[in-house]
Amino acid sequence: MASPSSGPRPYHLVVFGASGFTGRFVVEEAARCAAEAGDGGLRWAVAGRSRARLEAVLEQAAERLAMPELRTDVEVIVADVSMEESLALMCQQAVVVLNCVGPYRFFGEPVVKACVENGAHCIDICGEPQFLERMHCEYHSQAMERGVYVIGSCGFDSIPADLGVLYTQRELKGTLTAVESFLTISAGPEGGGGHDATWQSAVYGFADGGALRKLRRKMGVKPLPVVGPKLKTRGSVFFSKEIDQYCIPFMGSDPSVVRRTQRCLLDEEQKSPVQYSAYVGVGGWFSVAKLMCGGLLFWFLVKFSLGRKLLTTFPSFFSFGMFTKEGPSLKQMDDTSFCMTFFGEGYSEGKDLSQGRPDTKICTQVIGPEPGYVATPAAMVQAAITVLTELHSLPHRGGVYTPAAAFTKTRLIERLNTHGIKFSVRSYP
Repeated sequence: MASPSSGPRPYHLVVFGASGFTGRFVVEEAARCAAEAGDGGLRWAVAGRSRARLEAVLEQAAERLAMPELRTDVEVIVADVSMEESLALMCQQAVVVLNCVGPYRFFGEPVVKACVENGAHCIDICGEPQFLERMHCEYHSQAMERGVYVIGSCGFDSIPADLGVLYTQRELKGTLTAVESFLTISAGPEGGGGHDATWQSAVYGFADGGALRKLRRKMGVKPLPVVGPKLKTRGSVFFSKEIDQYCIPFMGSDPSVVRRTQRCLLDEEQKSPVQYSAYVGVGGWFSVAKLMCGGLLFWFLVKFSLGRKLLTTFPSFFSFGMFTKEGPSLKQMDDTSFCMTFFGEGYSEGKDLSQGRPDTKICTQVIGPEPGYVATPAAMVQAAITVLTELHSLPHRGGVYTPAAAFTKTRLIERLNTHGIKFSVRSYP
């Protein structure tokens, strides 16, 4: 059986799903990083179902980046999730596969299986907790046996949150016990937006919440031990003095991913676990009212097959224009940025954790460009490069991991700092 160390492979990276909306931007990011590495420093290829569409993506990237060599120097691999042999051939040519094909609950497992069986590491940008946790349940042991790393959520879901908590732990002089994160998105006059594929993942994820609870019972997932006072849960809508706007709980994969990281670091390295809650700012009262109306309609429709059909057929209507089949324009992406602020508390060095309340606080931030199609490709490609260059620093010999569990002893945060996603300590308000 092939393994990543069994001999040279033609390509360091293969971008699978390169002709999809997000995949096109991952291709551009890979091209930029290959140029940084110099001649032969980073060999890469694109893969997907249609050779013609893949060639069109390379043509577009060549024009946008002023890199005419992309038209001729980047290999095209035809592979389809419904054709097991094509996936195997793709994986046998790659050291790392960057899987951009979603929704992952429908299309992700064949890629993970092919990577594990054919010795290619796998990086994805999944924000679907059920898929992520099921892959850990079903493939972790196999991946460890074969020396393959499968690392999920290496995009905006959930690099900023997971590595942000890790960074906060590192920067606190003592023992961090609890963190709350607050996400804010800033957009230009045309507003922000997302692509239909992200909307579909959300629709099917919320519709199948019961399956996630069943999976966790099957896996015997237990709550993490609480160090220090229990972190209080905020309301479903509340005004945050920290960021001076109304907030709601963050409904994405970040809490699930961070909890899995904390469990892994506790079990593997006996690190004190951190309690974590995630929130997102929504603005003023008008935004809250619009969100509540749209949210109630979403929750009602997502429970029924006809409702899900309506939601996925008319994403723009039901998301108030936030998600469209065309995705955001380049101008919208250029004008959009994110800021994730972490407020942590803990015990100073030498303090007995069983005595008294936490006596130290910390505030950190992760800031970056448009999250879905600028920050996500940057994070994904840098995660892949870290696997290529710092394999010795990853845990064990392989397995299925969250970003911070996989990259805790690497320089990924430093790499991200030089590629537009910046981590910093701020003064506590």
